[in-house]
Amino acid sequence: MNSTPFANQITLDALFDAYFSCRQNKRNTINALRFEAEYEQNLITLCDEINQGTYQPGKSIAFVIDKPVKREIFAADFRDRVVHHLIISKLNPLFEKEFIYDSYACRVGKGTHFGIKRVDGFIRKCSKNYTQDCYVLKLDIEAFFMHIDKGILFNRLAQFIKTHYRQPDQLLILSLCQKIIENEPTKHCIIKGKRSNWDGLPSGKSLFHSPKNCGLPIGNLTSQIFANFYMNAFDHFVKHDLGVRYYGRYVDDSILVHQDKLYLQSIFLKIDEFLKTQLKLSIHPKKIYFQHYSKGVKFLGVVIKPHRIYIQDRIKGNFYDAINRQNKIATEEPPNQEDKKRFLSIMNTYLGLMKHYKTYRLRKRMALKYISSWWWNRHYSSGGFAKLVAKQRKVKKARWNQSY
Repeated sequence: MNSTPFANQITLDALFDAYFSCRQNKRNTINALRFEAEYEQNLITLCDEINQGTYQPGKSIAFVIDKPVKREIFAADFRDRVVHHLIISKLNPLFEKEFIYDSYACRVGKGTHFGIKRVDGFIRKCSKNYTQDCYVLKLDIEAFFMHIDKGILFNRLAQFIKTHYRQPDQLLILSLCQKIIENEPTKHCIIKGKRSNWDGLPSGKSLFHSPKNCGLPIGNLTSQIFANFYMNAFDHFVKHDLGVRYYGRYVDDSILVHQDKLYLQSIFLKIDEFLKTQLKLSIHPKKIYFQHYSKGVKFLGVVIKPHRIYIQDRIKGNFYDAINRQNKIATEEPPNQEDKKRFLSIMNTYLGLMKHYKTYRLRKRMALKYISSWWWNRHYSSGGFAKLVAKQRKVKKARWNQSY
């Protein structure tokens, strides 16, 4: 890795922009607050390290979450996250020009709701508004993030940067990408919680067990965007080489819709071969779905059926569990400001997903029946239980008796 000064360097202004982008909607973690206490000097030091070629990623915090599914998270140090935002701000506009329209993850205006609407539209168009047969093939990549080959990723990314990124700091950005991709966050990481938290987590879902020179940490902005870039070759293969018009992908979940059942069957082996030979990835054998559209398809937390989209039972169960966890926090001790912010964020995440579908009665019932009175005394529903809003505290004005 390069450890000599770069002739063409990044500017402090660019790093400040990355810093302000990074701190938006963030939680007040200890390392973030520590960095912000003297953020100007810290950014100057970080800028010097980057331009001198001496920057190295720091320690990550590793922990396990249980909802919505059990998974391992690596939270990078705040200064590293600033570097991640710097890189993505430089490369993302170029990535957007290369990505197909129907890759939905980590793209502005193309989240889960957009992906659901697109797949619903695919089925309606392909079936001529439910008047003709069409079939849905849904595939999932086995242990996707843990099996991303770092060598393949960096070689493809290096070629992309050399071809499309023509800025003076090209070599510097390339060096930063290499350091982030080749970084091994499992070494010298800080474990948050107990080692037993990893019990029950499949080895294929942990960086601690990923194959040599493979795996990106879930939780980093660069991991999310680089993973999308990694799958871009597959997207173009399906859309252009195989000629599948109705195709969409969200991270490692891919959906293909076609009128010809035999055609979908015939290209399955081609898809499997491409993933194995070009990207060293495998289709999850237990997560292959191939059915007539009338049977419905589960995608991004909903079930898409003719004339109807409804929330999966898994989402309802997770929402119920989340409410119980927040109620427990309120009963054990008075929640602090961070607890209150987290409550609103969690509740509105679920309500925000559910409000797009015919779930008014469900949202109302779950909110009124299960959310504790402690939270209701401090919040109210808005937009027909589409979101919760914190009540404004009334400030009592002191009356002063002035004597002259």
